[in-house]
Amino acid sequence: MSPAAVFFRTLLKSSAIFIGTAAIFLHPSLEWRSAAARPGVALMEGTAVGAQQSGTEAAVDALIATLKDTDASVRREAARALASMNSRRAAPALAAAMKGADPDMRATIVSALGELGDTATAPTLRDALKDESVSVRARAASALGELGDRESVDALMAAVKDANPDVRRRAISALGEIGDGRALDTLTQALKDTDASVRRSAAAAIAEISGDDGPHPHPHPHPHPRVDHVSVHPVVSVHPMVSVHPFVSVDAVTSVHPVVVVR
Repeated sequence: MSPAAVFFRTLLKSSAIFIGTAAIFLHPSLEWRSAAARPGVALMEGTAVGAQQSGTEAAVDALIATLKDTDASVRREAARALASMNSRRAAPALAAAMKGADPDMRATIVSALGELGDTATAPTLRDALKDESVSVRARAASALGELGDRESVDALMAAVKDANPDVRRRAISALGEIGDGRALDTLTQALKDTDASVRRSAAAAIAEISGDDGPHPHPHPHPHPRVDHVSVHPVVSVHPMVSVHPFVSVDAVTSVHPVVVVR
């Protein structure tokens, strides 16, 4: 190789290293995501988020109104949808819909209230422990366990004496979830229940309460962090011998920065 070729090759390598280093320090300009670099895109993204939130709120309002639909199956599906959307704003409307509802609808509502996790609805669920429907009473006991409401301990202890074994079992499990030591005497008595599943639940609840000093709050319906936005950036070539590889940026979760490769 001639001296001139060696010189130019060395010059190109030096330039590549310099540009690659500059690319790392100037990453914000390569990322193209700041409002200053792309004000139009930032505005559109903000508008899209706002429109989505507005659409969600409108959907919640429509579902709340649908709780009064003339068809019972539609009303039940609306209650399930509100629970799946995790809209606590819908909790008062669901509680109000209990009045005059058929047993299937009441059972669906108490399950939905448990999923929403709003302790303000605990009085409605405590009343449901006395419902004439076994399914409603059983689901109400489970829902109170999901809420982790200590004020419901007395009502649940009374439900441990329910005539139906499924209600007794669920009330016992709820007491274990809440983790209040006041329930230990009631649970100890439940070890003599005539139903084996109730006795098993009592033993498990006693172990749960004795092994933990605090209550067991209702787990978050969505335990994993929510991904608000995902953007895939194109390859940015800053030099024939240097390339910045694509990267994926996930808002509010993590950001994988570009990798500069010097060939």
